[in-house]
Amino acid sequence: MRLTIIIPTWNEAPLIADAVDCARLLADEVIVADGGSTDGTAAIARAVGCRVVVTNKGRGVQVAAAARVATGDVLLALHADARLPPSARRAIGRALADPGVPGGNFLVRFLPESRFTRVLVPFNDIRRRVTRRYYGDSAIFVRADAYRRLGPVRPWKVMMDYEYSARLEALGPGAYIREPAVWVSSRRFQGREGRTVLAWFSIQTLYRLGVPPRLLERLYPDIREDEPGRFVRDWHRSPPGRALPRAGQGHPSRV
Repeated sequence: MRLTIIIPTWNEAPLIADAVDCARLLADEVIVADGGSTDGTAAIARAVGCRVVVTNKGRGVQVAAAARVATGDVLLALHADARLPPSARRAIGRALADPGVPGGNFLVRFLPESRFTRVLVPFNDIRRRVTRRYYGDSAIFVRADAYRRLGPVRPWKVMMDYEYSARLEALGPGAYIREPAVWVSSRRFQGREGRTVLAWFSIQTLYRLGVPPRLLERLYPDIREDEPGRFVRDWHRSPPGRALPRAGQGHPSRV
């Protein structure tokens, strides 16, 4: 298996170097798909030796641009504020050992953890298993040949991952990897939990009623926390089970 990780970015300068370093622990190829950042994100990614594709802003557009130049036979989209442990590579390999599985995603956990996330995580877990639909923060992966058959992620700013997961599941049952999980920053909702849940519910309901995604994006502003470095520190202080290899241990075994 040759694994390409695609990291879509827009103004993620405080996170991108660590995101690339962590992705390299499990990927054969890492591509940063930058949407025209104004804070030097693309330059930082290049400085750490990562391939960078610059395109218009919008995760769907960005992932599609990177996928066109990717060389892996498995593609995985990983947000700059999300981390997978090296053991995720072996878990993907086990999932794709079944030729009927076109791709899948991971259980999502959040950092920092809170009472809200301890409710949100099991709720999302049940929703994923019942609906077989999932979002981009869950580290969606797909076989490259399946990606070509499906076509690219829609060029939307919201609900593009949800729509893509529906097409992916139509090809075959997607793998749901619950251990290890992908750990995601809680910056999008921390301190705004009630308003965020209302926005999520409104967007999903209106989408199912046929409201165009270009109108729905107004309901989900691009919110960033004041101290993005906190997520990186929390990840590297992680307890056993999601800790990264110590310096000098090298890459995990390839499958």
